[in-house]
Amino acid sequence: MADMLKKVPVREQDPQVRATNFEEVCLGYNKEEAMDEATRCINCKNAKCIEGCPVAINIPAFIHEVKEGNIEEAYHVIGKSSALPAVCGRVCPQESQCEGKCIRGIKGEPVSIGKLERFVADYALEHDIKPACPEAKNGHKVAVIGSGPSGLTCAGDLAKLGYDVTVFEALHELGGVLVYGIPEFRLPKQKVVAKEIDKVKELGVKFETNVVIGKSTTVDQLMEEEDFEAVFIGSGAGLPMFMGIPGENGNGVFSANEYLTRSNLMKAFDENYDTPIVAGKKVAVVGGGNVAMDAARTAKRLGAEVHVVYRRSEAELPARVEEVHHAKEEGIIFDLLTNPKEILVDENDAVKGMKVIKMELGEPDASGRRRPVEIPGSEYEIELDTVIMSLGTSPNPLISSTTKGLEVNNRKCIIATEEDGKTSKAAVYAGGDAVTGAATVILAMGAGKAGAKGIHEYLSNK
Repeated sequence: MADMLKKVPVREQDPQVRATNFEEVCLGYNKEEAMDEATRCINCKNAKCIEGCPVAINIPAFIHEVKEGNIEEAYHVIGKSSALPAVCGRVCPQESQCEGKCIRGIKGEPVSIGKLERFVADYALEHDIKPACPEAKNGHKVAVIGSGPSGLTCAGDLAKLGYDVTVFEALHELGGVLVYGIPEFRLPKQKVVAKEIDKVKELGVKFETNVVIGKSTTVDQLMEEEDFEAVFIGSGAGLPMFMGIPGENGNGVFSANEYLTRSNLMKAFDENYDTPIVAGKKVAVVGGGNVAMDAARTAKRLGAEVHVVYRRSEAELPARVEEVHHAKEEGIIFDLLTNPKEILVDENDAVKGMKVIKMELGEPDASGRRRPVEIPGSEYEIELDTVIMSLGTSPNPLISSTTKGLEVNNRKCIIATEEDGKTSKAAVYAGGDAVTGAATVILAMGAGKAGAKGIHEYLSNK
């Protein structure tokens, strides 16, 4: 029987073993463990956990079904709100969302909502449980740009309502950031992502790959020449940011985006694939978010000594606590309150080190976090051969610059309303990182749901 104050522990690979492979770190619950953990839920009448979920899953209802052993029914409860439960159960920051609101967490540990969602979703994939059948076709055509979390969610929700939906993906593989951005050891591609996308296909959604909107065709052409009555833009934010410091163009300096794409999508981690990647023997990852942790832990698995260089303290690290904990367990070194000043290169322009300076925290800035301030005279050098910049990303302006009447802000993000994804252009909706800049998978999914709602209301009124 579960301890009511503590979560049922979840099994994980040993840190020393997993730091040398790309297999999944967390092994998840089995049915007995999941049912045991589900007994900890007190089934609140005013469930704050639902408020904390960006896609508003009926969490007490699905956990009740798990407690009773009705796993298929639990999957259908989740499926009413989420198209990607096996993904969300692995990568959502539950600690700051649903679990952060859990009443059980006031006097003990919150219910392990994320791990229960993952168990239910994995069970459904293993037993090929079908999603609920969509309504009859309503004759309306909708285009979705991007097959990442916002696009997949929007497409799935619209398909359930009877729309004829086609998703256009720029790359050769479906999944967006789920396949190119998140490492295999956190989110398996064939076992999870591909199967979740298959569930969306079972709803009747069509997919076209290698279609670069803004090059292959445009939003205007989709609407004027191909008879799509509405368009949802969920193209993500794949344009990396850099610091603008000397040496940033040196050989051996990567954006985290490029480094992870080579490893994840192009299978550089797999010795059976001939994909070039400079693994590095001594690597510095600049940044402190989840992407920085992913890049650092990938470099570690490729054989490097890895340092995370971050200008604030550990308390300000934006990465999930679980990801930081796993990184430390695997031997990642954290150089905190440290900021790069220059990347040092040799006569062949190859990285040989980095000049950094120590920082201290001053008054809070606009983000509410204390502003890091340089400590004069504290510069020193780190010997390196590879630097990975993980400073965030912004949307590629290709779509916005080739779409008439589509307004963007000064960061090149598409301007869209939060409640329904409506843009400045009639019948065009947008959501996810293309609107907010780089954020989480679940927030992108929430934006996809909002966009589907907006499109449905627009076409119903039309």
